Amino acid sequence: MRSHRSGPQGPAVARPGWLALARDRALAWGAAGIAGAMLAACGGSSGGGSAAALPGAAGAPAAVASAPPPSSASTLSLAAQVGQKIFFDKNLSGSGTMSCASCHDPAHAHAPANDLSVQLGGAHMDQAGLRAVPSLRYKDITPPYADLLDNPDGISVPGPGGGFTADGRADTLAAQARIPLLDPIEMANASSADVVKKLQVADYAPLVAKAFGDKVFDDSDAAFASALKALQAYQLEDNSFHPYSSKFDKYASNKIGGTLTPAETRGLKVFTNPNTGNCASCHYQGAGLNGSSALFTDFSYEAISVPRNAGIAANNDLKYFDMGVCGPLRTDHAPAGPNAANSFCGMFKAPTLRNVATRGAFFHNGVMHSLEQVVRFYNTRDTQPELWYPTVGGTPKAKNDPGFPTYGLVTTQYTGGKVQKYDDLPAAYASNIDTQLPMDGRAAGSAPPMSEQDISDLICFLNILSDADTQPATPAKPGACTN
Repeated sequence: MRSHRSGPQGPAVARPGWLALARDRALAWGAAGIAGAMLAACGGSSGGGSAAALPGAAGAPAAVASAPPPSSASTLSLAAQVGQKIFFDKNLSGSGTMSCASCHDPAHAHAPANDLSVQLGGAHMDQAGLRAVPSLRYKDITPPYADLLDNPDGISVPGPGGGFTADGRADTLAAQARIPLLDPIEMANASSADVVKKLQVADYAPLVAKAFGDKVFDDSDAAFASALKALQAYQLEDNSFHPYSSKFDKYASNKIGGTLTPAETRGLKVFTNPNTGNCASCHYQGAGLNGSSALFTDFSYEAISVPRNAGIAANNDLKYFDMGVCGPLRTDHAPAGPNAANSFCGMFKAPTLRNVATRGAFFHNGVMHSLEQVVRFYNTRDTQPELWYPTVGGTPKAKNDPGFPTYGLVTTQYTGGKVQKYDDLPAAYASNIDTQLPMDGRAAGSAPPMSEQDISDLICFLNILSDADTQPATPAKPGACTN
């Protein structure tokens, strides 16, 4: 079991209550019988600074977002119906060509339809984002951020947790929605008043007035706040944001179609085993907040120092570091000075692993592009760091040795030199890095925690966390997850 959390520790402190509009979910999960073993965050695309930028890159066509289900509006409150209209309205962007759904496509678990690390946005759709765009599914039970948040597992000590975006700087879905609407590299509206003017001439303006009052547009600030509340209501009320329709859900509630294969059963054991995968340490799947269960996150923050992504334009500045909770996008936990001691630096939120197999970009910086690569990074970050981080001062071999792995970010083998481990975190904050299995700091060249069979089985299990309306980014080979 996990005995500590990264970051500040101590007695729990008073903090705001959970999201007031969270659904009262009292699911009877049946006899799933999953142990709550604890560990470090396995994935990191949850909540970023590019929450609604248009999928695409230079020369790449934008994906077409799925339209909202025509019959769903009648089941929603008036506010949520307004939010649904806003979510799909491309006119509410500076470019006039993107909507929230452009990056949060319902057909792709409300995440991007492509595998780009970051998306393009801005007034002319030529501004690269800073972080990978997360999925918006399963956010309805998320608590506000707190430096000392009680862990839902009931065992781990309090630590940084909760909030929206990868650094937790928004406390509600409404506050999160404000970020992309006004960010110059995302939806690029000049001001909140600019958004309101566009709402006033939208064909659904009468619906806005019906939901929020005839005088809703008399006060621009109040009207913008209403629009944000509408987006929040839509995400809370529409079941497409939290369908709980995966094979795992059938298994957990003992329904037809939920029988796990031998490979999936073994994968579940790897997921919870504190001596191998230990994923459940941060991607907690037990009974949680507000009657929730199996969210596959404990809302915690961990520093694991994924490799720097040279494909992000901001990283061309070698002095630029995205350090999560301590900045630069979040400013209230910034270091007192350059490299000043700060236990929050390098910490990013552990996302839900629901629909993780549908993703095309992983971690906060989108540096990895397959689920297998992510699992192997967890397994060999310490034992074979040369596969993930650049080697400085070495000589590249003309031909790799037989058996040199090709699944890493670095596919060239070097002789000599020094591996520049943790290359996207200043050395002053290396002590913040979590040391729990499978990333426990074991010596390079030693045996990794997971075997090849463990890795294969774990991926099989993670595939059953995908909702019924989604498709895996990399379909399993026939029979691969059977025996």
